Amino acid sequence: MTATISKQERLNSVLTSLRSAMPELRGALVATVDGLPIAQAMGEGADANRVAAMAATALGLGKRINDTLGSGSLTDMSVGGASGQVYIYAAGLKGVLAVVTPPGVNLGLLHMEARDAAEHVAGIL
Repeated sequence: MTATISKQERLNSVLTSLRSAMPELRGALVATVDGLPIAQAMGEGADANRVAAMAATALGLGKRINDTLGSGSLTDMSVGGASGQVYIYAAGLKGVLAVVTPPGVNLGLLHMEARDAAEHVAGIL
């Protein structure tokens, strides 16, 4: 008999794999494009509901900017601060992946791992 793995478990597995590949990450979250958190592996003190809502809003704005400028489909965007950054990746038409990093993170590795994770999320959703 084969056990069925729920979408929630599969999404949590994607986030766990991402955090294992890059242990320096401060957090990762999957949300709907409506801003509802689905799965999260955030650090202490982070409000997943607020992060999900802001990530979805940023993704929507990024898509509008790309549409206006004729830049094609949005794949990712970032918001930076003095003590870290948030990278937001489109996860198909239904989801968004937000990744919180410390300053100086290896961007090549981050984009490779997070874009792969976003593709997995899109396939699950």
